[in-house]
Amino acid sequence: MSLFEYDKSIDVNYLCGVDEAGRGPLAGDVFAAAVVLKKDAVIEGLNDSKKLTEKKREALFDVVIENCESYCIARASIEEIESVNILGATFLAMRRAVEGLSVKPDKILIDGNRDPKIEGDVQCVIKGDATSASIAAASILAKVARDRYMLEIAKEYPQYQFEKHKGYGTKLHYEMIEKHGISPVHRPSFLKKILGPTTRTKAQDTGDNGERLVCEGLLQNGYEILEQNYHSADGEIDIIARNRKYIAFVEVKTRKQDSMVDGFESVTKQKQIKIIKTAQKYLSEHNTPLQPRFDVASVCKETGKVNYLANAFGVD
Repeated sequence: MSLFEYDKSIDVNYLCGVDEAGRGPLAGDVFAAAVVLKKDAVIEGLNDSKKLTEKKREALFDVVIENCESYCIARASIEEIESVNILGATFLAMRRAVEGLSVKPDKILIDGNRDPKIEGDVQCVIKGDATSASIAAASILAKVARDRYMLEIAKEYPQYQFEKHKGYGTKLHYEMIEKHGISPVHRPSFLKKILGPTTRTKAQDTGDNGERLVCEGLLQNGYEILEQNYHSADGEIDIIARNRKYIAFVEVKTRKQDSMVDGFESVTKQKQIKIIKTAQKYLSEHNTPLQPRFDVASVCKETGKVNYLANAFGVD
């Protein structure tokens, strides 16, 4: 039975395939894609992304999108991988991908044998990317999107040569880690043998505590936290949250009470440009009808007081 025949044997209007990319690497976010192909879609050469060359995957990426009723590519951050482990982060990315679809699937096919607890009629398919056209299409979108992301990371950290190994544990990658140490885009839990017991700086703890206080305030005011420490090649956004009207990109600055520069002043025009570019990257990956907004939260280290400025950049 061909991949498309398998999907046609599941007689529903909106069949969704879900697959991930990037569970194994030592660095970078983990990606997932959800794809609802058009009922009459036939894509020549569609197959499990691992069985295709990089050139073929790139060629099929746009073809898959053209033949989609709906699709969404999502990810889970390095911080989330470290917090809930790689399996939990992969499931989180999968749920985000399905939630980002513009149509509600009648049935959802997941590659593998583990249910990521997605709402709906879910079926796990072992070796699904070699069985279902929808899952194979999702595997291509996830893989290509992650590879492109790693190429952007390579520009930011050229010493690691991410463009060659995409973060996987190759001999070259380990040699670069040994030579340069680990970067902010590496996954510490994947490098325990190299790192030994992990240690944190006081500055990291201070920053994390400030972000925690801001998240608590947002939740109390009816926001949902979508992401923390979202990375792109241009920079990082501390918190991404949404309510019914806005999707807020929040920069958090935690300062000592006697600091010469307060949190708001430290978000320079150059920093704003990096945040805006990173937000554009996020929005290109997540379909949302919400109005983007750029906020800054200034947190006093000693008292924990949060001063919150909405629309701090004056951009609507």
